[in-house]
Amino acid sequence: MAISDISLDSETPFLEDAVEGVVDYRGVPAKRSRSGGWRSASFIIGVELAERIAYYGISFNLISYLTGPLGQSMAVAAQNVNTFSGAGCLLPLLGAFVADSFLGRYRTIVIASLLYILGLGLLTLSAMLPSLFPSFCQNIDNPPQFQVVLFFFSLYLVTVGQSGHKPCTQAFGADQFDGQHPEECKAKSSFFNWWYFALCSGISVAFLILSYIQENLNWVLGFGIPCIVMVAALLLFLLGTKTYRYSINTNEENPFVRIGKVFVEATRNWRTMPSLKTAEEVAGETLPHHGSHQFKFLSKALLTLDCSKEDGKACSFSDVEEAKAVLKLFPIWITSLVFGILPAQLSTFFTKQGITMDRSTGLGFDIPAASLQSLNTTTIVIFIPIYDRILVPIARHLTRKPSGISMLQRIGTGMFLYIISMVIAALIEVKRLKKAEEQGLVDTPNVTIPMSVWWLVPQYVLSGVGDALTMVGFQEFFYDQAPNELRSVGIALYLSIFGLGSFLSSFLISAIDKVTGGDGHDSWFNDNLNKAHLDYFYWLLVGLGLLGLAGYVYFAKSYIYNKRGIA
Repeated sequence: MAISDISLDSETPFLEDAVEGVVDYRGVPAKRSRSGGWRSASFIIGVELAERIAYYGISFNLISYLTGPLGQSMAVAAQNVNTFSGAGCLLPLLGAFVADSFLGRYRTIVIASLLYILGLGLLTLSAMLPSLFPSFCQNIDNPPQFQVVLFFFSLYLVTVGQSGHKPCTQAFGADQFDGQHPEECKAKSSFFNWWYFALCSGISVAFLILSYIQENLNWVLGFGIPCIVMVAALLLFLLGTKTYRYSINTNEENPFVRIGKVFVEATRNWRTMPSLKTAEEVAGETLPHHGSHQFKFLSKALLTLDCSKEDGKACSFSDVEEAKAVLKLFPIWITSLVFGILPAQLSTFFTKQGITMDRSTGLGFDIPAASLQSLNTTTIVIFIPIYDRILVPIARHLTRKPSGISMLQRIGTGMFLYIISMVIAALIEVKRLKKAEEQGLVDTPNVTIPMSVWWLVPQYVLSGVGDALTMVGFQEFFYDQAPNELRSVGIALYLSIFGLGSFLSSFLISAIDKVTGGDGHDSWFNDNLNKAHLDYFYWLLVGLGLLGLAGYVYFAKSYIYNKRGIA
């Protein structure tokens, strides 16, 4: 099954400065000077900025819409937000599979964008229903079932659109740089930093503008603007079509089938030994990467008892190496899942904390609670240029590595900082609860606690620095270390960490709510936040985070990078 975006004409003349393995929009081998690079990447980075405005324009204030117009309790709303976030991070595995196996990244992005726009349009329509049919929407506390069904259908249609858009756009952007070319290799590493810079810039716009519109004007406009922005994103992507580099697949067999066959053949040949050399010796002499001695059992796939097969091999050497590369990713992926729980709190309980506090600015308006999350993204926007232009060159000079520090070191540092941010969040929540008790406001949840919302700044800022390190590190690691033909899947694996993290967060919330809210006791997630105990939950996350970090460090220390990776 071919996975290329554009097929390559076998009669095309050889181009001296052609980029190996890629073609331009005509199917001609892409010339380095005329395609790809920062020019093409700029279109795709612009698309990401617009798409993040659209996505976070509806997601980061979602808990306010669920507890407001849809009338859900805080615990139920938090679970729905986590489920939506989790689906948005897990479904890209499906979108990446479709792209890498059938459609190619370019076509997948276009189709996904159309579904995205349709979902946002229907979401806007669901918010319009009360004004279009006031007689059916008279009960504010109990909206009509049709509105609820249409809202969630539209919401998850957006998720389906994002599932194809998110992994393919980033992988397609990185494809514009040749990892085998020294200068473009450095540019590719820098691309991931600036990609995340654009991503967070889009999120900041969504926080500062769209959250204000949704809370102070109306939800129809708050959902409609993301739809318009997404239309602009699709047009911008199409505008760059003639400048892009498109990867080609020289192997007609589906990469998932080839890699799956390695595991099947290795299992079948578990007890089989060749007459002269072991499979490990054959692999060690032939396979090009220095990590070939890992997962030696997969080298059994090189053996076969079927003499009709050429060279007596069931699978090729490159197939075995690709299977090993995939298998090596999973210990890092599994030990990162606990960390994935932590960012889920920014759009739920961090926001609910802010709602109860003094948000006045002295300028005649209150800061929207959801816009506090812009502190996180603003920190990222400030930190990434400092990291890319100052810290990386210094580290590069000291370590002699293209990225300054290794990808796994960057991720581990970010994890640790994120855990510290949760410690700060717990301490601030203890102070908030104490202030509510001192002021006699425990039983009056709708009264603002005389404690400035700026107390939340440290937890947002530190989590922002942690994000800048971990998110970019994850993106670059899973893209770079995945087999070439499965790089969309590599990006989707990174996203799935936070998808499963959101589901784990939802599970924890549900379980803790049932356990702590029984027998007349106040749940840790009581709707009256002054009677809740978010501080206990944050301390629990700190403990889980430290356990996850210990496991991550153990496997990261023994990880052997692929040849193209950064040691």
